[in-house]
This record gives sequence, C-alpha cells and structure tokens, in this order.
Amino acid sequence: MDATYPSFRLDEPRYDQSTYIGRLRHFLNIVDPRTLFIGNEKLEASVKLLDDYKEGKLSPGVKDSQLWEAQKIKQAIVHPDTGKPIFMPFRMSGYVPFGTITVVGLLLPNPSMHSVVMWQALNQSHNAGVNFANRNASTPVSNTALGVSYVAATGTASGIALSLHKGMSTQHFKKNAKTSRFFYKLIPFIAVATANQINVLCMRSSELVKGIDVFEENGRVVGQSQICAMQAVTTTLATRFLLPAPILLLPPLILSIFEARAFWKSFPRLRFPIHVAVCTGAFGLALPLTIALFPQTLKINTHECENEIKVATREKVLYFSRGL
Repeated sequence: MDATYPSFRLDEPRYDQSTYIGRLRHFLNIVDPRTLFIGNEKLEASVKLLDDYKEGKLSPGVKDSQLWEAQKIKQAIVHPDTGKPIFMPFRMSGYVPFGTITVVGLLLPNPSMHSVVMWQALNQSHNAGVNFANRNASTPVSNTALGVSYVAATGTASGIALSLHKGMSTQHFKKNAKTSRFFYKLIPFIAVATANQINVLCMRSSELVKGIDVFEENGRVVGQSQICAMQAVTTTLATRFLLPAPILLLPPLILSIFEARAFWKSFPRLRFPIHVAVCTGAFGLALPLTIALFPQTLKINTHECENEIKVATREKVLYFSRGL
C-alpha cells in the first residue's frame, strides 16, 4: 500500500464523505481542470485498469495510487449513470474554465440592455448544459423539457436583470448614488440565482414525476422513488442557489477595493485582466465549496420510501444519486 493513499475501493470516494472536509477534497478532484487535458487513450487505459481490478485480473505491482488516479480520471470525465464521457464544457472540471467567460460578462460595468440579455442567455445556456450533463440519468429528460428549461431560465434571468436595471434608473436611485451602486452589484446574483432554480426544476421535473433509481449498498436497484427524487432535486436547488453568491457578489466587493487605489487610475490596461483574475478566483473557490455541501450519493431509511420499495428489499438503508 502507498504511504499517502488508503487501500483502493472501487466506485467509492477516496475521502470520507460523512464530513464536509472529506467531500471538499473529493470534489476538488472532480473539478480539477487538469483532467480536461486527458485524452481518450489515457481515459480508456484508466477504465480498463478499473475493469481489471473489478474482474480480479489486475497485473502484479499495480499500486493503490494508480488505481485512485484512474478512478479520479473516470469520475471527472464519465457520467456515473450512463457510462459515457461528458461533453468537455459541461463537465464539473470544465465549469470554471468555460463558465468564467460568462461570469466576467455578467459583471462588466455599465452594461447596455442588449449586453444584459446576451450574457444572461449565454450563462443560462451553459448552466442548462451542465445541469443536463450531470443529472441523475436514471430518468430520461425529453427534448420538450430541455427547451422549456432553457427558455424559462433565460427569460427569467433576462427579465429580472432588465427590470432591476430599469428600476435603478428611477429618480430615487439617481439621487442616492451609494444605494444605487450597492443594488447594481446585487442584480446579477438575484437574476442568476432565481433562474438557476427554474432551470433545475424544469430540467429535472421528470424525476419528480417518475422517481429516480434507489439501490442497495451492493448496487442492486430496487425501484424508483419520487421521495428520493424530491430530496435529490432539493439539495441540488440549494447548491445552485448558493453557488452564484460568492461568484457574483465577491468580485464587485474586491474590485471596489482596487478602484479606490491610485494604480487603478494610473494603469487602466490592468483593469480587465484583474477583473478576469478576480472572477476566475471567486468561481474556482466557490464551486467545490458549494457542491461539497451534500454527498453525491445520499442515504435514506427504507421505511421512509414508498411501499413498493419497502417490499423489494430487506435492507434497512438504501442509496440514491442526487446528481450535481
């Protein structure tokens, strides 16, 4: 056994998922952007190594560190339900690199109405892709649901942002410059957080109707549960509400500190690179901190499930994936 690695456990996290720190370390692996540069050859080799371990065909000399690294690669790239690679911009490891572009756009100063609509639409397009790609795939999502989710979220985000921007132009806010600046900084968060809720609800509404797979500790699926679907969607709603807070609220506060410094006026060419760096840092920090709030695989007492689930198993505790 490697000194810094525990004994390998197939399809189980390397770190203790009962603690927040353990989940944080686990999701830091999941969102590691370095996995975006892993090619098909290395992915296939990682999957084969894990398959060999599962079938007891592992070559002598393979270390725990190699197995954990192979599992990290597979979990970062391959969807746990479908077994297929996730499109790169919609992986959790691609959320920050690809999503930072829209975050920077949302926080640009003095946006026009067209700019507000464009950046909100781009942001919700990316969010819709991430929600779909990282959903609990045991329940299919129709093209109609995808379309409704996108239109509803984009319309909500744009509508809220435009309405608030228009409200900021009233005489009251013009007379109160400090109050106006404060509320301007809240607009992107309010619009995005609200739209995120609608996006998730529309995208995963079929789960609430049909239920999601519930399985025993050994992985045997015993049925589909609406009760578990409600828990899965609720926890996702919580994380998707909290996620934009540090991303869209921290950068304006940090940038306001820079704006008060002499160099901000002396070196205007540095403003945009600093803007991008602050947004990227806030996004990179917020993503693992928020998605680690809840385990990816949740437990439920069997007696809390539907009757058809209770009679299908003798286990006292069942499990289900909440998606991301």
